[in-house]
Amino acid sequence: MRQPLAKRVVAEALGTFFLLAAIVGSGIMAERLANGNSALALLANTAATGSVVALIISFAPVSGAHFNPVVTLSFSLRRDLPWSEVPFYWVAQLAGGIGGVVAANVMFGLPAVFLSHHTRTRMAQLFSEFIATLGLLSVILAASRSTIVVVAIAVGAYISSAYWFTASTSFANPAVTLARSLSDTFTGIRPVDAPGFVVAQLAACIVTTILFRWLMPGRDNE
Repeated sequence: MRQPLAKRVVAEALGTFFLLAAIVGSGIMAERLANGNSALALLANTAATGSVVALIISFAPVSGAHFNPVVTLSFSLRRDLPWSEVPFYWVAQLAGGIGGVVAANVMFGLPAVFLSHHTRTRMAQLFSEFIATLGLLSVILAASRSTIVVVAIAVGAYISSAYWFTASTSFANPAVTLARSLSDTFTGIRPVDAPGFVVAQLAACIVTTILFRWLMPGRDNE
């Protein structure tokens, strides 16, 4: 049974909050403990981001556990979510993401908000974001006809691997991208670089949705 919109919005905000707290918090802890070893720091950051499996299993029965504006957009394009609800999901995801970053910063004794100086501008990184988002949405759409647990494991496994096979470390999420610009730590991105990542992610969303409307039709064109 579909939950009331208010409950779904709160679930999206909470899920995105904990996702960003895990990403940024683990990045700060890893950077402090790795003594300059970037590979070790990334490995620790990857392991903590695997918490997305728990978050999807926990919140999917309420909101679908999107935690990502491009996932919400893709589901709306496939008519699995009314367009009128998209802005509420997006606001919840962005607010939750920002809250998660602020919480992570404060937990480690840092300023609640301090803009990142981590440069991510190369075309290779923008292309990486396109590929990372293409892969993430492909996994979600392909697995979405299975159980919640299967989707959660598939997404967690993909994100964990995409940290390592993409030059950008796979943000693949506009809310994550914008929120991470507010922490000048291991996982950050300069605010000026964030729009390029978001454009690449949105482009991948459109391409993937069109591809899967043919490959695995949704309710609107089965």
